[in-house]
Amino acid sequence: MGDKAQTHHPGAAGRALTADRPTSVRNVVLVGHTGSGKTTLVEALALTAGAVNRAGRVEDGGTVSDYDDIEHRQQRSVQLSLVPVAWDGIKVNLLDTPGYADFVGELRAGLRAADAALFVVSASDGVDGSTRMLWEECAAVGMPRAIVVTHLEAARADFEEMTRICAEAFGGDDPDAVLPLYLPLRAPEGPDGHAPVTGLVGLLSRKLFDYSTGERKESEPGEDQLPGIEEARNRLIEGIIAESEDETLMDRYLGGEQVDNKTLVQDLERAVARGSFFPVLAAAPAADGARQGLGTVELLELVTGGFPTPFEHPMPGVTTIDGRPRELKPCDTDGPLVAEVIKTSSDPYVGRLSLVRVFSGTLRPDQPVHVSGHGLADRGHEDHDVDEKVGALSMPFGKQQRPVTHAVAGDLVCVAKLGRAETGDTLSAKDDPLLMEPWQMPDPLLPVAIRAHSKADEDKLSQGLSRLVAEDPTMRLEQNQDTHQVVLWCLGEAHADVALERLRSRYGVQVDVVPHKVSLRETFAGRATGRGRHVKQSGGHGQYAICEIEVEPLPGGSGIEFVDKVVGGAVPRQFIPSVEKGVRAQAAKGVAAGYPLVDVRVTLLDGKAHSVDSSDAAFQTAGALALREAAADARIHLLEPVAEVTVLVGDAFVGPVMSDLSSRRGRLLGTEQAGSGRTLIRAEVPEFEIGRYAVDLRSLSHGTARFDRAYARHEPMPPQIAERLREQAGDEG
Repeated sequence: MGDKAQTHHPGAAGRALTADRPTSVRNVVLVGHTGSGKTTLVEALALTAGAVNRAGRVEDGGTVSDYDDIEHRQQRSVQLSLVPVAWDGIKVNLLDTPGYADFVGELRAGLRAADAALFVVSASDGVDGSTRMLWEECAAVGMPRAIVVTHLEAARADFEEMTRICAEAFGGDDPDAVLPLYLPLRAPEGPDGHAPVTGLVGLLSRKLFDYSTGERKESEPGEDQLPGIEEARNRLIEGIIAESEDETLMDRYLGGEQVDNKTLVQDLERAVARGSFFPVLAAAPAADGARQGLGTVELLELVTGGFPTPFEHPMPGVTTIDGRPRELKPCDTDGPLVAEVIKTSSDPYVGRLSLVRVFSGTLRPDQPVHVSGHGLADRGHEDHDVDEKVGALSMPFGKQQRPVTHAVAGDLVCVAKLGRAETGDTLSAKDDPLLMEPWQMPDPLLPVAIRAHSKADEDKLSQGLSRLVAEDPTMRLEQNQDTHQVVLWCLGEAHADVALERLRSRYGVQVDVVPHKVSLRETFAGRATGRGRHVKQSGGHGQYAICEIEVEPLPGGSGIEFVDKVVGGAVPRQFIPSVEKGVRAQAAKGVAAGYPLVDVRVTLLDGKAHSVDSSDAAFQTAGALALREAAADARIHLLEPVAEVTVLVGDAFVGPVMSDLSSRRGRLLGTEQAGSGRTLIRAEVPEFEIGRYAVDLRSLSHGTARFDRAYARHEPMPPQIAERLREQAGDEG
């Protein structure tokens, strides 16, 4: 780390990076809320490492953050992006993730691909609830983490206060596991009262690192600075020693023994790598014309020296295609090929591009592979097992792709021309097909109903939608058989906006968003009778059919039951199935507001036929007329779908969430504690009331709550709402 005081040799600008062994790779994901400065920090690290020139541009044009035109229009990151840099002979794969909650699927993909995480926290905004939840998620899987404080140039930005806030938010029972490695140095206050940060002081080395000239310069601290340094240094040393594998070290230190810096740095690196100590650093982008941003050298030293190699990343579960477990050595470059598609995107020049993490073996261009995708059928992804040939391998530099010769276990690489590969798929050897356990993905819970804008769009819609969901497993495509709507289930409004813009700009399909319909039903509230008379005998072959029926309600979920109680042959046997066919056809169309009729028993009691004019068609018509007449004199319930909703929310928001659910006609079923400071609320809520709940709950809980929903049953709708819907159906008719 920065206190090693060693010479560094950053990579040449724009050089394509190829790692030859897993130990020379670090995979790091940057996470944090929107506006915390993740993308700016990635660009600053790339500049310091020499991956871009002083103008922040790669050699053949474009900045390192030129990921997507949609991002420029939205002024925020909307997808996972890879930026590789080199430092001290180590290839560092920086994975920049969106901070907005709608794109949490991209964030989870980044967590799957990474071995460690940098939590980027803005000194002007602090730590929000979603960042705390993400920290807990990383803690649950033991992912090593460090914290980077940005926006120190903001008015009233206070690094020491932010360190305290981070220790409180992330330290849990051990706040001394979250401590700074460096303290910012500020210039004297200017006329505006602002004192800019110009450098850092290393607490272990007691060295000053001045960035004021745009180049990092090392010097000794003045006598007046030493007391402040010593206090923070002693606390840091105690924090490091507390995590040391040498259990005698703390007693020796407290007994007055001096611990040399080399031992402290080694213990620090081991504690960071195993996820038991979480250093806090400061960083800022380089000023115009400068080569190094404040804190970027120190951060690259931490990543290369303290973060784990891919060898230390637990291997996700691997099975054969038929589900038998397969034990593999972690990161074995000579082992069987196992790689995973972390992200799928479309490039206008090379077509489909797959960002792949290699977990075992070595991937090479033109290599035949087996592509397996399982377990996402409920989101519109069919299970598939196909053999394909890998296209060119490359690494991204801005909008450019630089070819590489291979990718070893532990590395990330872009693969071209995998036509069937989707996000989350496994790549393995053609003669030894394997399947990786999928990572956890959030359920899309915001429905967006769409229809093609024109006939030309209709012809392209199916293919465009299939490509869209292949890229994004957090999106679900539904062809609703009840409402006849095409529905994209998304994570939020911004997620939906980006999806529809990609559909238009990438696949040339223009769609219109239409109101989402809920699958309603109708049923009889009580017993009723009806007589269907279809008699036409004017000119030519006549039609004659009369039937009398009785309709009675059944318990929910019973469907349509047809019973024949005709006696004496009043309706000839060959025409009884015709009556049933007509009844069922009318039930499918509805009898009151045009929604399917369910949960009734229809009994055929009597009827009349003509020896010449009766026919199958005539009795079908009579059956339908009889059901309509019975409905005209009966009370018809409109049935609405009810969902069982579970909401996981912080204790501070339990009251507002429960009140909100009640206002949505929800019935609260109970609550239970779900870990420290969280409550699980269970309720039954009509689906009419939760169409936008994914958006509303986020606002209500400041982004800290999440919910699941599952269909429970259909039940009668309140009369006043049902009457309004009947009137609307009549107006539309």
